[in-house]
Amino acid sequence: MPKEAVFTMKLEQVVRELMRDYIERRREEREYDEFLRRKVEVARSSMRAGRGRTNDEIEADFAARRAKTASQA
Repeated sequence: MPKEAVFTMKLEQVVRELMRDYIERRREEREYDEFLRRKVEVARSSMRAGRGRTNDEIEADFAARRAKTASQA
């Protein structure tokens, strides 16, 4: 809704529009929270099944990549 439209609307319309926006934002937040929860659970399951890598392994890999890139520059 354009900002200017607020000045031509009745109070009930403004409140209704604000409530719609609020409800929509809350719905999007809940959906994102659920998406994130599922993503974390998949990652945890993967780690428990031995398909993940430790932080130390990842750090070592990227340190090697950085060193390789620095030597090419």
